[in-house]
Amino acid sequence: MPDTTIRSNAEVVLIGAGIMSATLGLILKELQPNLKIEIFERLDIAAAESSDAWNNAGTGHSAFCELNYTPESADGTVDPKKAISIAESFEISRQFWAYLVEQDKVASPENFIKSIPHMSFVWGDKNVEYLKKRYDALKPNLLFKDMVLSTDFSQLKEWMPLVMEGRDEAEKVAATSMAIGTDVNFGELTRNMFNYLTKLEGVTMHFNHQVQKIKQREDKIWRIKITDLASGQKRKVYSKFVFIGAGGGSLPLLEKADVPEGKGFGGFPVSGQWLKCTNPEVIAKHQAKVYGKASVGAPPMSVPHIDSRMINGEKALLFGPFAGFSTRFLKNGSYSDLPLSIKKDNIFPMISAGIKNIPLTKYLIDQVRQSPEDRINALREYVPEAKSKDWVIERAGQRVQVIKKDKKEGGILEFGTEVITTADGSMSVLLGASPGASTAVSIMIDVVGRCFKEELATPEWQAKIKEMIPSYGQQLNDNAALLDKIRKDTAAVLKLQN
Repeated sequence: MPDTTIRSNAEVVLIGAGIMSATLGLILKELQPNLKIEIFERLDIAAAESSDAWNNAGTGHSAFCELNYTPESADGTVDPKKAISIAESFEISRQFWAYLVEQDKVASPENFIKSIPHMSFVWGDKNVEYLKKRYDALKPNLLFKDMVLSTDFSQLKEWMPLVMEGRDEAEKVAATSMAIGTDVNFGELTRNMFNYLTKLEGVTMHFNHQVQKIKQREDKIWRIKITDLASGQKRKVYSKFVFIGAGGGSLPLLEKADVPEGKGFGGFPVSGQWLKCTNPEVIAKHQAKVYGKASVGAPPMSVPHIDSRMINGEKALLFGPFAGFSTRFLKNGSYSDLPLSIKKDNIFPMISAGIKNIPLTKYLIDQVRQSPEDRINALREYVPEAKSKDWVIERAGQRVQVIKKDKKEGGILEFGTEVITTADGSMSVLLGASPGASTAVSIMIDVVGRCFKEELATPEWQAKIKEMIPSYGQQLNDNAALLDKIRKDTAAVLKLQN
């Protein structure tokens, strides 16, 4: 019987058609236009998993309002470092998106990014004191210089009428606001980027294609075996470099690659649900992203927020997300994903991390057991006059939190993103969730630096990177003039409030 396997060669293979692969593919193609790239996605459309508008927070996570990026230490101090890093990364993303729009590579920025105030809102003496400390820690930093804090009930009513309506005026409340916040539809942006990328010579996109095996040969070339899920056709692709950006599907693929750097990594899946408003009058009342404090043990994706969004050209209002537990690693995944991911090298770190994260387990059990009434009561903490008939449940995305081996702890649960790169720079794998999409450009620039070190050092690549990201190599938080110029320029191109 003849071998009907289709064979091809590529310089770069991207697995997963989300924001990460789109970003890396475009950056590499800009740096080296003759690069041959093949992209493989198991679904029939780009950005249908973690990058889709319903499946991520869409906040343009710039750390303006997300309180989990500014934890309070046992001694009561608030550390701003992570928030500053994320805010800096988001400015890098804005620069790259503005470059794509200016160069006519991506059209109509208003379809994927809009201005909307980012607010943090708390109540009660202890939480108000925390928010003031957070404000004091962030405000002196240039990236947060426009932050405003208020404890005045009438001012808060002006900022977020829906949240303050029906609330007791004697209650102690506080909020911060950043008027320059944004709402980003990463699904729309990702599809726009792929529309441009796949029209370029040397770039091929394959939908409905599942990666079955991935192995590095002795000559350091990767051999990837793939099945076309629609026709059953087998493929073998040979590539010098592989990037795995498949959301929750990245961990199983990392395990298939069997590289030393991937040993000891596990994943803990967390599912989510939104409450979606169906009443146009209520939706029209709210024009902000308002984040509160998470419950003890809650993962970052479950920080409660009442969120005004633009999805598919229509204004939407969401509350949540409510966390849950599923053994799937993807929204369109299999219930066997978690059990199949458990291997000899990661079982101990996973058990160890599980023992140390009992509050998370308890939190997830409590979330799963919630009744519709419990969810509405949680919503009423943010929207006191919410009516059950105006809200319906909408399934949100699936996230896989990273568990990694740790000499001291045995295993630790990571709530951020983790980039694993092989020693020879021939493979890079992105694991984890928040802040993810918003920081995609800086994460992918880091991947380029690790995996294309020599090329990036050339004057040609350096010049091109600086054309795409004018602040490249400089810290915006240390340079007021540069930050003001960057924000003004990107706001003009992306049609945002500056």
